[in-house]
Amino acid sequence: MMTSAEIRKQFLNFFAQKEHLIVASAPIVVKNDPTLLFTNAGMNQFKDYFLGNKKPESKRVADTQKCLRVSGKHNDLEEVGVDTYHHTMFEMLGNWSFGDYFKAEAIAWSWELLTQVYKLEKDRLYVTIFEGSEKENLPKDEEAFNEWRKVIDEDRIILGNKKDNFWEMGDTGPCGPCTEIHVDCRSDEERKAVPGKGLVNNDHPQVIEIWNNVFIQFNRLKNGDLEALPSRHVDTGMGLERLVRVLQQKSSNYDTDLFTGTIAEVEKLTGKKYTNTDEKKDVAFRVIADHIRAIAFSIADGQLPSNTGAGYVIRRILRRAVRYYYSYLDYKQPLLFELMPVLGLQFQTVFPELYSQLDFVTKVVKEEEEGFLRTLEKGLKKMDELMSQTSNRVIDGKAAFELFDTYGFPIDLTRLIGSENNLQVDEEGFEKELQQQKTRSRAATAIDTEDWVVLDDTSSTAFVGYDSLEAKSKVARYRKVKAKGKEAFQLVLNTTPFYAESGGQVGDKGLLIFGPETIEVIDTKKENNLTIHFTEKLPGEIDTEVIARVDKTLRTNTEANHSATHLLHAALRKVLGTHVAQKGSLVNNEHLRFDFSHFSKVTDAEVAEIEAIVNQKIRENVPVVIKQMSKEEAVRLGAMALFGEKYGNVVRVVIIDPNYSIELCGGTHVGSTGELGFFKITHEAAVAAGVRRIEAVSGNAAEQIINEHFSSLHEIKELLKNPKDVKKAVENLQAENAELKKKIESLEAKQLAALKPGLLLQMEQVNGINFLGQTVEVSNTEGLKKLCLDLKQDLQNYVVVLAAKADGKAHVVIMLDETVAATKNLEAPKIIKEHIAPLIKGGGGGQKTLATAGGQDVSNLIKVIERVKALL
Repeated sequence: MMTSAEIRKQFLNFFAQKEHLIVASAPIVVKNDPTLLFTNAGMNQFKDYFLGNKKPESKRVADTQKCLRVSGKHNDLEEVGVDTYHHTMFEMLGNWSFGDYFKAEAIAWSWELLTQVYKLEKDRLYVTIFEGSEKENLPKDEEAFNEWRKVIDEDRIILGNKKDNFWEMGDTGPCGPCTEIHVDCRSDEERKAVPGKGLVNNDHPQVIEIWNNVFIQFNRLKNGDLEALPSRHVDTGMGLERLVRVLQQKSSNYDTDLFTGTIAEVEKLTGKKYTNTDEKKDVAFRVIADHIRAIAFSIADGQLPSNTGAGYVIRRILRRAVRYYYSYLDYKQPLLFELMPVLGLQFQTVFPELYSQLDFVTKVVKEEEEGFLRTLEKGLKKMDELMSQTSNRVIDGKAAFELFDTYGFPIDLTRLIGSENNLQVDEEGFEKELQQQKTRSRAATAIDTEDWVVLDDTSSTAFVGYDSLEAKSKVARYRKVKAKGKEAFQLVLNTTPFYAESGGQVGDKGLLIFGPETIEVIDTKKENNLTIHFTEKLPGEIDTEVIARVDKTLRTNTEANHSATHLLHAALRKVLGTHVAQKGSLVNNEHLRFDFSHFSKVTDAEVAEIEAIVNQKIRENVPVVIKQMSKEEAVRLGAMALFGEKYGNVVRVVIIDPNYSIELCGGTHVGSTGELGFFKITHEAAVAAGVRRIEAVSGNAAEQIINEHFSSLHEIKELLKNPKDVKKAVENLQAENAELKKKIESLEAKQLAALKPGLLLQMEQVNGINFLGQTVEVSNTEGLKKLCLDLKQDLQNYVVVLAAKADGKAHVVIMLDETVAATKNLEAPKIIKEHIAPLIKGGGGGQKTLATAGGQDVSNLIKVIERVKALL
């Protein structure tokens, strides 16, 4: 029986023999493509070739691609682990033709590989082809049908509808019919009793699609029309996980050697046994084995868990895995990080980026698990509160959504805990809240993009901005876009000096001069290999020569900060260690931000040393040398590449002293380090588990900060009457202030003690409850709170509300006896929110039996007391 590694290798070898160039997987995290968060199909990295925006280095390509599908139309997350074949992260084996071979070769080679190399039984295979669509005036795919007839019985060729057998990149763009190959993995007895043909594309767990051959021959316009592409392409995808399952004759993907190592490690850590059933325990094993791959490879490719965008997707996957081991494997401590060594070794040769960053990824995952486990505990306490307040055996939908939104509680966890306590969840209410949030999110990010108006069918933009900040050009295409109710335009030029946002460096701004008319460029970005210039209007005559002029001041300052990041990166590695690796950056004309892997705070001494090294290199006025070379040559030279970036065979290398800094970089830079003038770190902090951030400035901005600091110091000295030793003067002032605070606290304590006897005499009975409601003269809310706690020692069965006016503001404290709170169903924070905050025009909160409030309106303090009294 072949191993998964052998199966993967045979696929790549087969297509290498068919004259295909074998290329590396693109990162699982997508950059410079606003339409995608993650690589969700093998074709993503080749999209520019299909769009005609870039020429491929070979017309025939094959690879294995890391993919992730958990959002958008490819959202399989809730099925993952429940069934035997859905995954978040998976490998897509694929072969491509860019205007070279077409249906005949693709179909013949698919059949040859499956039946002659992998030795699959021919009577277990079925194929589907596009049946056509009258609505779109598309005929049946006779070409694919005739090619299949050469190798398989017509009875095994199944006609498929547009949903199953017509592939589209999106609402617009390249598309075409596809042919799928399905395999029947059932026993001979089952196949004899029920033919497999009727089970194809009917969600049978043992009759599954194994390979899809897409024939890209049309372009979908915004109005829905289809136009023929000038070149026809082949795009195929075969999920390695399913292929291995079939070839290793397993009934589940999770029984293959792609997952068994991870499952065995989970058994070892938890002491539980995987028995391959539909029980929640076994679902948990499968969820963990799947999710850890998506989490690990995404982090290795540069995407840290966060609360937005792609980072939130990773956090959500991780939390789903934690929830499963916490609830169903009864494991209450971090588990996922322990699986990293197994995963790193398994993929060391095919995806080495994980193994080379194993310590970093492990640290990030562990801290993320620890954080959610703490949140999970808080959420469970909140769940207990909700259940105790439920009167109709139904958990409120809004409350369930709060658990999801605030505590990261998936709805199925709320449902599970509720069912264990004979409670139901208001699912309709939850869905309503969720949809409202999604609607708000979509409205905030929705962009309506019209079709390109093509003036010149150029495949890409010639960038001349490394050498010149001005160029004569023509508009190649333009389109209108709408976002947040505003209208804007995007222009593509034949030639441009404008640098498009990439590698952390912001896009250029500047002017487009159309004869007498000048249009401002407010941003420049990259999309599908096209440099897109953002403007707020179009010129009157767009089909004329244009002068493209970059804002020189902005670019020069940005270049200084970009070169500073290279100097900073090298200095960090010298001072902190070679484990430091760039994890993100932002470079603009005002400052720089640099994120890097490091597991402890950078000390003040280390910051000073880093600054000294960078400024020494600036004073040396080292030439910034930029060369083009092969990636292999650059690596031999010692160039640092960023994890998660996709590099071509020829790379751009930025050298600032061969013994100091050599990096692969596509950004723009100064001519020599002396142009930076001066470098100053302004801030250092943690941004994520195992990731620190340094913010800094160079050039004019650095000089300005130094001047501001000196000015502030001068003002402080004047306020202190110009002492010789400023530090000593401040220390004396702090000591004096501390002594005064002690005296004030002592006086306040005596004042509060004097108030207590008189307040106790004001106690009255309200429906059998001891009620005390008074306004008092106290300087702040904290004083009111102390007074309440002091009164508590002499009270039973009580409700206390004290109010005060201080510094022109209203202050209120409510204290409830626990017995009264329970029998009267009262909560101090709820009383504050519903009854007191509106009266004093403020807000507040606290614990169930003690809460405080503050507000702007001091005229209603008596009403506050009366309102609380009325509740009794």
